[in-house]
Amino acid sequence: MTRHADPLIRLDHVSKSFGRRAVLEEVSFEVSAGEGFCILGKSGSGKSVTLKLMIGLLTSDRGNIVIDDEELKALDRTSLLEVRKKIGFMFQDGALFDSIPLSENLAFPLRRHTSKSEKEIRDIVCEKLSEVGLEKELNKMPADLSGGMRKRAGLARALVLDPPILLADEPGSGLDPVTASEISDLLRELKERQKTTLVVVTHDAVRVHGFADRLGVLDRGRMIACGTSEELADSRDELVRALASRGEAKNVFSKS
Repeated sequence: MTRHADPLIRLDHVSKSFGRRAVLEEVSFEVSAGEGFCILGKSGSGKSVTLKLMIGLLTSDRGNIVIDDEELKALDRTSLLEVRKKIGFMFQDGALFDSIPLSENLAFPLRRHTSKSEKEIRDIVCEKLSEVGLEKELNKMPADLSGGMRKRAGLARALVLDPPILLADEPGSGLDPVTASEISDLLRELKERQKTTLVVVTHDAVRVHGFADRLGVLDRGRMIACGTSEELADSRDELVRALASRGEAKNVFSKS
């Protein structure tokens, strides 16, 4: 595993089980500030669980998770909430509140975690929606948004507090190829423009190369490879090689 002098994120021999089912086993990796790190793997390999552990929605059975020099297991609830303010989480389905319009979905974390005025909140909401191309949809209810719009809205809400870290869970899943590429372009622009640290999990190996500096491959709960796409392309493992390429991954996934 590649080591970094001052990683912003570190997972050290992390394991997680649900009952008798082991989901993650001895997973270790590091992510530096401003880096794009993509976790690839088939469905059920433990990718989403890894993200939920990183934000404290789940607790590991063994091992340590350190975010910006804070070990999550050692934190009380108040301290954990402070760490979470540094992390935006883009859920697979957007995770919007269905009973309030899009503008209020974005305003909610600002009202809860800041002392900004209503005018400041409105300005930030409009700015974030504009960044994802939804400035004209602020009064729409989530049910009235297309799948691609919900993904964009989920990204906007994840970024409303300007977190230095963004975790994205399957950002292109369920979308047509054009919309999925647009979401990938937004992530790339975010990393390049704001130097946001990205950790993205996906089974879609085709679209990650634009923003991923390094790739990690999870297979049956274990991190079987970690490195640049060039380094992974030289692997002896067929799955790892396929994930490191742009065109062969779907052939491997179809075997599962």
